[in-house]
Amino acid sequence: MAYIPNTDQDRQAMLEAIGLSSLDDLYTPIPEPLRFKGELNIPSRYNQLALEKHYKTLGKKNASAEEYPCFLGAGIYDHYVPPTVGAITGRSEFYTSYTPYQPEVSQGVLQSIFEFQTLTCELMGMDVANASMYDGATALAEAAIMACELAGRKHLLVPDTINPIYRDVLETYVRHMNLTVDTLVTENGLTTVESVKAAMTSETAAVLLQQPNFFGSIEDAQGISAVAHEGGALFVTCVDPISLGLLTPPGEYDADIVVAEGQSLGCPMGYGGPLLGLFACKTKYLRRIPGRIVGETVDGDGKRAFVMTLRTREQDIRRERATSNICTNVALYALAGAVYLATMGRQGLKQVAELSLQKAHYAATEIAKIPGYSLAFPDAPYFKEFVVQTPGDTAKLNEHLMAKGIIGGYTLGGYYPNLNNALLLCVTEQRTKDEIDALVAALREFEGNS
Repeated sequence: MAYIPNTDQDRQAMLEAIGLSSLDDLYTPIPEPLRFKGELNIPSRYNQLALEKHYKTLGKKNASAEEYPCFLGAGIYDHYVPPTVGAITGRSEFYTSYTPYQPEVSQGVLQSIFEFQTLTCELMGMDVANASMYDGATALAEAAIMACELAGRKHLLVPDTINPIYRDVLETYVRHMNLTVDTLVTENGLTTVESVKAAMTSETAAVLLQQPNFFGSIEDAQGISAVAHEGGALFVTCVDPISLGLLTPPGEYDADIVVAEGQSLGCPMGYGGPLLGLFACKTKYLRRIPGRIVGETVDGDGKRAFVMTLRTREQDIRRERATSNICTNVALYALAGAVYLATMGRQGLKQVAELSLQKAHYAATEIAKIPGYSLAFPDAPYFKEFVVQTPGDTAKLNEHLMAKGIIGGYTLGGYYPNLNNALLLCVTEQRTKDEIDALVAALREFEGNS
């Protein structure tokens, strides 16, 4: 954000414009005893040069993924962002717009959303997609609620191989909606068809599945989708969009609703946010989709044009018929996702997926050779993440890696007590062989290694 200084004269002019004589007059609605007296305990102001140096000094205290090889995933990933993404999203007509949905002045923005929806559908093999949502977690929760309304049932079957933070968000969403989340405890890092079949009841509205799951393992989505439909439930899946460069699109295994965290598609990691929620479904569920949809039409002169086509939020239609109160999508990140997919194309996305898979498998193979280390789920196929059993405390192990200039993995013990000494590691196309070899060497040197 630009630094905009105001002089004393500027402030006085603004105060006079609103009929006040001092800044204190702004606070008169606040009772006198509640107002702070004296000087705030903050440093004196800097000039711009000093301020820039100050923040650069503070910034150097962070371990940036641009300087340190990053093996941390668990929902947010260090994928390469082509410069075309910044070149397009940095244009002022996109960068500064907020709710730019008036069709007579915003054809460019509406077209960019339409292109995002189209690319999302092509990526997932689905019929329709909305204009995006906050993030993958809220998209999954909205999909679960939508599935309950469609099925007319109140129970959701959720394997514990779904990102535990997503499950927390889901629990928060449904807490006061008279919906029940039935957690399926899995073994060996995978959800089995037999376990889903055994857990299904006549009240199960939907089976949710993450593909690849939180441990990076590739689930039997085809088999679990069939079991869900045999029981009269919907099948909702949450995918890694990069994995679709290699894995079967959800539409081909008959998913009813598909969601994803789209940060991998040209968005920086940014301290964990903002993120990008992708949401798609079958055509027959179109009118229950949350958020909004932009459609293509022609104007009065017969020229191609774009309009806001569907808005089923409670601000726009009768409350009892609304699908959601979500009203803000992340349009700039949706644009980034569209530019990323258009830039990479089918072949480029496949290459990113292949490189991530190959490098992850090389890293896992080399780590498993170190005495004291092993793969937690050796029989499970995996994409770019895998779980490693370590010989000691994973928090100390990550500290050791950081001392070596390496960002380590995600410690699983907090959500999975049975994996207390296990680390979830991620390898994207960004990692080089030298960086992976350095990780392996650092793990071997860990004092907890036996």
